[in-house]
Amino acid sequence: MEWYPRHRRDLPWRHTRDPYAIWLSEVILQQTRVKQGLPYYFTFINSYPTVQHLAAAPEDEVLRHWQGLGYYSRARNMHHTAQQVVREYDSQFPTSYAGLLQLRGVGQYTAAAIASFAFNEQVAVLDGNVFRVLARVFGLTQDIAAPANRKVFQQLADTLIPADQPAEFNQAIMEFGAIQCTPLKPDCLFCPLQSHCYAFQHGMVSELPVKSKAKAARTRFFHYLVLRHADTIYMRKRGPKDIWEGLYDFHLQETESGELAAVALVAAVEAVGGQLDLQQVEEPVQAMRHVLSHQKVEAKFHVVWLQEPLPASSLQSTGLAAFSSSEIEELPKPILIANYISNSIK
Repeated sequence: MEWYPRHRRDLPWRHTRDPYAIWLSEVILQQTRVKQGLPYYFTFINSYPTVQHLAAAPEDEVLRHWQGLGYYSRARNMHHTAQQVVREYDSQFPTSYAGLLQLRGVGQYTAAAIASFAFNEQVAVLDGNVFRVLARVFGLTQDIAAPANRKVFQQLADTLIPADQPAEFNQAIMEFGAIQCTPLKPDCLFCPLQSHCYAFQHGMVSELPVKSKAKAARTRFFHYLVLRHADTIYMRKRGPKDIWEGLYDFHLQETESGELAAVALVAAVEAVGGQLDLQQVEEPVQAMRHVLSHQKVEAKFHVVWLQEPLPASSLQSTGLAAFSSSEIEELPKPILIANYISNSIK
């Protein structure tokens, strides 16, 4: 509490008690660094200054603003939560930790953050920074990746948080983990908790917190058919139960290896009702890699010029639609697709 006023960063959501603005910042900053998330926060707060504005926005528009942050389910949940607040709570966020937990996509950490920052409720936050500080200072060796161990850390955090300054304490311990007690190369030499820190006193700073490794990411091979005719490009909206739900990409052939034979490419084009224009052949095929939290995508983009537009029956069966370049710019897209378009589509 003495350290925080001297070292805290000047961040916009620390100057408000508006639960909507605080909630927005917390959703954006989950799995996102402050430097990366800050421009997105300003975009959202300016585009949707109230929860009513966000609730009324089209999902495609919300996803387009989110483009580049990843974990797009966060954006969809955020949009649905805004609609829930408007519909079920008369556009007013619940004012307690227990009430906030009833909102879609609002978990224990987010509920605690909003409850303490907006309503000064004495409930401790528990994010990655807090896990790390508690594990090191108190010498806790429980695996923080195991959900069953959350209770141990939560009980400890709840005993530490002062009743008269819960918001300040929560901000302080998170900030301490973010810029002082960092994952790598923490500033132990100038740490005010040095003499109390179990990890420092026992040479265990690099060993704590204990966190089991996630499963190795699997590799997927995507072959995108960039179907073009005249000034239009065909894209489709991705469906549920896979990555990038609700975002737009090209017609996809997923294979077991990184190669797609020429005969298979021609067959794939004909399967969607297209005929290759052999007068316009683009080489080489462009390859790009995209790493997600649980899988790696090895993508190749095959530009295919068509003799004629795809028939309506093909559009209906494949979900493809023709877009101009300006229309594509407005579509929400995975960053992999957005990067390819900005580099390759003229």
